[in-house]
Amino acid sequence: MASPAITINKILAAAPATTRGQPTQLSTDSKGQRIAYASGKSIFVRSIDSPDDCKEYTGHTAATTVARFAPNGFKVASGDAAGTLRVWEPENIDNAGKEYSIISGRLNDIAWDGESQRIIAVGDGREQFGRCITADSGNSVGEIIGHSKAVNAVAMKSQRPFRAATVGDDGNMVFYHGAPYKFNDKSTQHKGFVFGAAYSPDGSSLVTVGADKRIQLYDGKTGEPGKHIGEGEHTGSIFAVSWSQDGKKIATASADQSVKVWDVDSGKATQSWKFGDGVSVGDQQVGVVIPHGRADGLIISLNLRGELTYLQEGKDKPVRVIQGHDKGITTMIRTSDNKGNALWTGSFDGRICHWDVKTGTAAVVDGQSHTNQVAQLAGASGKAYSAGWDDTLRMVDESAKTFLGESVTLSAQPKGVAAADGVVYVATTSGVSAYSNGKLIKETSTTYTPGAIAATKGFVAVGADQNSVKVYKADSSGALQEAQSLTNSTGTISSLAFSHDGAHLAAGNSVGKIYVYKVGSWEVVADRWSAHTARVTCINWDDTGAYAASGSLDTNVFIWCLEKKNQGKRIKAANAHKDGVSGVAWIEGGKLASAGNDATVKIWDVQNLP
Repeated sequence: MASPAITINKILAAAPATTRGQPTQLSTDSKGQRIAYASGKSIFVRSIDSPDDCKEYTGHTAATTVARFAPNGFKVASGDAAGTLRVWEPENIDNAGKEYSIISGRLNDIAWDGESQRIIAVGDGREQFGRCITADSGNSVGEIIGHSKAVNAVAMKSQRPFRAATVGDDGNMVFYHGAPYKFNDKSTQHKGFVFGAAYSPDGSSLVTVGADKRIQLYDGKTGEPGKHIGEGEHTGSIFAVSWSQDGKKIATASADQSVKVWDVDSGKATQSWKFGDGVSVGDQQVGVVIPHGRADGLIISLNLRGELTYLQEGKDKPVRVIQGHDKGITTMIRTSDNKGNALWTGSFDGRICHWDVKTGTAAVVDGQSHTNQVAQLAGASGKAYSAGWDDTLRMVDESAKTFLGESVTLSAQPKGVAAADGVVYVATTSGVSAYSNGKLIKETSTTYTPGAIAATKGFVAVGADQNSVKVYKADSSGALQEAQSLTNSTGTISSLAFSHDGAHLAAGNSVGKIYVYKVGSWEVVADRWSAHTARVTCINWDDTGAYAASGSLDTNVFIWCLEKKNQGKRIKAANAHKDGVSGVAWIEGGKLASAGNDATVKIWDVQNLP
């Protein structure tokens, strides 16, 4: 018989990581097919037209900050907050590639020369603010001098004679002649921080933008300042600038919540898009790129919320908005119809997303969200319930994907939430509260501090002190009577799950072991599910009740078999999520979905289960 296997089907990527008051670099390849950006400790390379076609590079050990395609499209250079530069190939993404240490601080930008051989990487260092190196060996090909504060952006001319420019927080634009790149001149046209620099595709002009709302042009060959355009148009810092392929237009993204397209010759804005109503910080535009090699006039812009907005010249409304999580996902469930064609996720910053499994697209739930971490989600009869560390319970309408009514204020911080029989049970630090139709119907205080919670028809299980699970009989009034205490766990109970038919209860603990109990007799039916090396964060049973999947802080996902002779077998997806797995769910077609602290959702194909 073919051996059981779990293989990646697709990656539903995290949204780009953004920082207020700082630009976020976006990069597209020369054919206009792929976009690369940094999020978490990963770099994502995704197709522009079908965003669920995505690759994740995980070679960095610190938070990533920037990624840039080489002009030939075969390599990507990426940087992180520790000043490390990595050069790798998107087609061979599992190979970590080359690693070079550049500066002792955050890398803000990277540029390639036209031959895809030399790289300048700049940022916020201590002694130096950047280096010029060769991509294949890391040998020095020049030096970055002339700045007294952090460097925000770098641009390199792609034709000979080679030139380069760096701009920084000290207001300077430093011009270099290359190669090797040597200091030639510096210009102080800007007042205050300079955020962006870009060379036109033909190398004839250079543009810089900054916090003084100025768009300054220079001669590409000599670095002489030319005219500046768009005075008084943008009303906030300009964070990013990008050239069209023909070199006649530029696009700018600004903190005034707008993206503008400029005709360079006339200096006039030909189109402007404004986002958000009134002052809305999340709509500040912090990155923009015009993908070259396309004929549809596409412009991709990024707002502070991490949403990629697709704009087209001549259209007033965005053509498409790509949403997702930009902070770690803390919990995931499938929708309550149990068909497994859609998922709910909640994240560290309180955002809740709905995922369509087929198209791989996410929609952020409308309405007033949690202001803090989502502790857990539970689904029942067309609604999803979320308990958050802002001490509220919120309800989401699954069909409308919006929050329903007022949020319910909880008596204490929630540890988890479960739903069964039309009752929603919230485990808080002081006990278990039962809610029905958004109203508190019963509060059961406990002598211990509850941990995990799970519910099925007639029973509620709660993780208790001294490594035990307390099982309560439950009825529709929300009243709980203790029925059983399960005490054989070797660690604190961190995750509980009843199978869909209510026949078994799985309990995962803080040392990575999972026990399965038969509901009713409460005898142990499986105690060999022990391969995780850290806390079990999530367990989910498949529809048949014969298999369960689990995820853990050790970054792995396992699939387990309940049948006695196969209990020792386990199917492993190693390193499923960098920094740990926080949710697993079985979805349509026998596939498995997992979510983790890297803010991504991954869909796995599961074959030949024993």
